[in-house]
Amino acid sequence: MPKQSTNMSGLQCLASENIWFDKHSYDEAEKRFYEGINGPSPQQQQVKATLQQAKGRQQKRQHRNSSSHAGGDQELVSRMKSLELENQTLHKVVEEMRAALLKLETRVAVLEKTPAPAAIPCAKAAPVQAAPVKQVKVENGDDDDDIDLFGSDEEDEEAERLKQERLDAYAAKKAKKPAIIAKSSILLDVKPWDDETDMVKLEECVRSVQMDGLLWGASKLVPVGYGIKKLQISCVVEDDKVGTDILEEEITKFEDFVQSVDVAAFNKI
Repeated sequence: MPKQSTNMSGLQCLASENIWFDKHSYDEAEKRFYEGINGPSPQQQQVKATLQQAKGRQQKRQHRNSSSHAGGDQELVSRMKSLELENQTLHKVVEEMRAALLKLETRVAVLEKTPAPAAIPCAKAAPVQAAPVKQVKVENGDDDDDIDLFGSDEEDEEAERLKQERLDAYAAKKAKKPAIIAKSSILLDVKPWDDETDMVKLEECVRSVQMDGLLWGASKLVPVGYGIKKLQISCVVEDDKVGTDILEEEITKFEDFVQSVDVAAFNKI
């Protein structure tokens, strides 16, 4: 019986104690005690450094924002001052223009009220003397036959004779000058029938064409193709005497050797 009562009193004591329910508080107090003796742990130091860096960044950001606001305010103030100066200058210019306009209006009013000055009399013009008219006195009687109202026929004949002499002298002078003869340089392409055509004989036939105002020049053989060569020959002609049509007609008469004649070049000399 006494033993049972002792156990009951021990259970009551344990029930009255709450140390086990507040164990985390005691653990936290013990941790702080040891940290105070040994110093904070590395993790806590890192967390503390991170917090300090974040705080420093925030302070710098605030300082930057405050400086930018200050710079913006200073720029705004400077712009306002410049606008005020410009406004003052414009007011001054407007006032000057008003004063000038007022002076001009006053001057115009004075000029309108002032009467116009009398016109200055012009200098007396000098009298213009009329040219004397030559009076021809015609006397009645036998002297009427001596007056020649239509001029002298002898003077007309003399003027006509001088004119004719000048025309004859000009014609003689012009006849002495040599007449300019228009000439042209022509390059002809004379084509044979085939490669068996005697080109030497063909050239002899072409050069046999002779007429007044025609002068044959150099010639050469130019390959055409398939062993066929054409005769390229130059000549100088007088335009008034020889034409390309006459040359083509005369050369193509040699039908045994010549197939066709073409004008390759034509130049005035």
